[in-house]
Amino acid sequence: MTDIIKKQGVEKSSRFSVAPMMDWTDRHCRAFHRTLTRHALLYTEMVTTKAVIHGDRERLLGYSAVEHPVALQLGGSEPDELAQCARIAEDWGYDEVNLNCGCPSDRVQSGAFGACLMREPELVADGMRAMIEATKLPVTVKCRIGVDDQNPHDSLFAMVEACRKAGVTSFAVHARKAWLKGLSPKENRDVPPLDYELVYELKGAYPDLIIAINGGIGTLEEAQAHLAQGVDGVMLGRAAYHEPALLGQVDRLFFGEQADVGPFEALEAYRPYMAGQLAIGVPLSHMSRHMLGIMHGLPGARAFRRIMTVESIAPGAGLEVMDRAIAAVREALAAVDSRREAYELLKDAG
Repeated sequence: MTDIIKKQGVEKSSRFSVAPMMDWTDRHCRAFHRTLTRHALLYTEMVTTKAVIHGDRERLLGYSAVEHPVALQLGGSEPDELAQCARIAEDWGYDEVNLNCGCPSDRVQSGAFGACLMREPELVADGMRAMIEATKLPVTVKCRIGVDDQNPHDSLFAMVEACRKAGVTSFAVHARKAWLKGLSPKENRDVPPLDYELVYELKGAYPDLIIAINGGIGTLEEAQAHLAQGVDGVMLGRAAYHEPALLGQVDRLFFGEQADVGPFEALEAYRPYMAGQLAIGVPLSHMSRHMLGIMHGLPGARAFRRIMTVESIAPGAGLEVMDRAIAAVREALAAVDSRREAYELLKDAG
């Protein structure tokens, strides 16, 4: 019964999730994002199966308890390795294990996983079946709609059907192809055209599966519009990272909570985590880099970014740097309020 409750909780959280992003969604980023949303599902960066099996697991898999619900994303294709990693993910207390079938980088191409797997749905199905048999955790797939000259409808539906037969019930679909030759990973996030309609069609064809949509979604209003089309979840990536304050509205808009979390409140909530990490020798810059966009759109945002960027790299930099950055924003806000008050007085005076 506990496993069923846990699975249902993760399925609810997948209504809104923050995409796994290499070099961005590390443990410090996830801990910060959790101060803004209690319910959204968070993902690790992709970790290769061989790294999980043979590498430093504390460095690769370690996380804070505040991050739950959090999913481990794997990169790999060998069923035995995937099964072993699924067991390790369960042992480490993750809430979900996800297979990356969408990354187009040279690294994953040389290892024959990531987006390359869109060409091998049966191999993916074998790996998913092995993971499902190895763990009680929800086992999910994140994929593209195809690669290179594949027909997107055929490739996407073949992948989902093969994995469905293996027992997979949840998919996150980046609604564009990946071009493995001729485009960089960065270009693959922007150049191939989006096909949201195909993802809606997929959900219509498989009403019992959990289908989340990803790719090019820049605002919470856009996210709500996708949900209105019938998909079960929305996954934001770069928008959530560059403007993390929008995550402060997620629990109200997507999970029925009453209040938003503001930037100042989030930074105050992040303070104990930062203090703990600083105490064990983690440089401030490892955490501050994920916070640079939190004041986006507010007076003083530029000063906040400058202080956090420049001063956090100094040896021994601590929480006083964040305090100065916050003070700069409060000072800018006070100046705006003062000017507004003066304007109102002049207006009333005629």
